[in-house]
Amino acid sequence: MKKIAVLLVALFTAMAGYAQFERGKWYVGASLTGLDISYSGAEEFNFGLDANVGHLVSDDWMVLGKFGYQHSGIDGASDMFTIGAGGRYYIIQNGLYLGVNAKYVHANHNYNDFMPGIEVGYAFFLSKTVTVEPAVYYDQSFKDHSDYSKIGFKIGVGVYL
Repeated sequence: MKKIAVLLVALFTAMAGYAQFERGKWYVGASLTGLDISYSGAEEFNFGLDANVGHLVSDDWMVLGKFGYQHSGIDGASDMFTIGAGGRYYIIQNGLYLGVNAKYVHANHNYNDFMPGIEVGYAFFLSKTVTVEPAVYYDQSFKDHSDYSKIGFKIGVGVYL
């Protein structure tokens, strides 16, 4: 048991050594959402792709621009496009972050919505600049809470420049 604990501490220490959350760094990322991993009352099948561009305005604080596409439903298929802004705070230099965002959603069936959201994720550094970023998120719908608010899991890839 002691060996496993030491191994885990060494692993997290090694990953933390690559932390790139200093002021002035740029971030480019993409994430895959859905694949029936997210849930909302109005959708059966869900597939989404998000793109993010960010800048660390001070140590551990990032502002983000967000763009996204989502295909939902099997019977009443719809395509949704999103644009928004957000921010991240890296809690400690090991990659754990809290995020907030707000986005405008437009779908092809005369559906428009404003959705603020929160997320908790972790940036696993594969190299000095490339990360894999799993996250749990919640988006609150102002149009119809029970059918369009969403909780889900996403996994992304990020590059810190």
